Amino acid sequence: MPAELTRRAAALAAGDGSWLVPEAAPAATVVLLRETPAGISTYLMRRTTTMAFAAGMHVFPGGRIDAQDYDGEIGIRGPIDAVRMNADEPSARALIVGAIREVFEETGVLLAVDEQGDWPIIDDTWDADRNAVDADSAQFAQVLQRRGLHIDTSLLPLWGHWITPEVETRRYDVRFYAAVVPAHHPVRDVSGEADHVRWITPTEGLAAYARGELAMLPPTVATLRELSELTSVGDLASHALQRIVQPLLPRPRLSEAGEVVWEVINATTGDVLWSMGDPPAGSESLGVHA
Repeated sequence: MPAELTRRAAALAAGDGSWLVPEAAPAATVVLLRETPAGISTYLMRRTTTMAFAAGMHVFPGGRIDAQDYDGEIGIRGPIDAVRMNADEPSARALIVGAIREVFEETGVLLAVDEQGDWPIIDDTWDADRNAVDADSAQFAQVLQRRGLHIDTSLLPLWGHWITPEVETRRYDVRFYAAVVPAHHPVRDVSGEADHVRWITPTEGLAAYARGELAMLPPTVATLRELSELTSVGDLASHALQRIVQPLLPRPRLSEAGEVVWEVINATTGDVLWSMGDPPAGSESLGVHA
């Protein structure tokens, strides 16, 4: 962890009030999964080193929730479990919309279906629609309506919930969702936010991280570990529903010896869930520059 963040962690743990914790903005990310010859694989993007957040880090597609994601005109079918998402109803709805919109902008994958429950057909206006949404998120509702599509919540089960540590200058309150992408639906690097993308099995990703070949933040590493338990993409929905989802926040505290130690807590209750042992690797605000 960078020296400045280490100093902030000590101040936060001591409660001296010298560091004012920034508010965490709502965000969503989607773990795209696909059955490949190598096994279950997920899609990782390496963010360019010029990005303001998680620069140079390997992440799942996603981003910040926009005001337009609260548009009540966007058709959503299926249950929205706001309690499990630790959100109110409008926010839970916006998180789902924002997750799907961000994936469409960053990969060209539109996680929506028609009246028959079929995936959309990619035609010669697909890229124009994606570009329009990328330029103005308010266009997303119009794209869905024009194509006769709606969001089916069963395609996007909730997987996890992580909150950026309080020592960071830029913080997000992120819900993690998971989705299986059909083999015929292309996933492309079209966002301009990544300089490299790959499909990789969770086991391969963890091994590359251990070797220092893939820079990743703790939530990504933890999610890959959890995904390694899946035996097929067909297990996704049932496995996701069985998971206990809590708002996970890495937080420093002072030990009896006066040293800063890191724990992961439930951000709602304050309960300590586990000890991290070491501080979070790297920095979300500084990325690989840390």
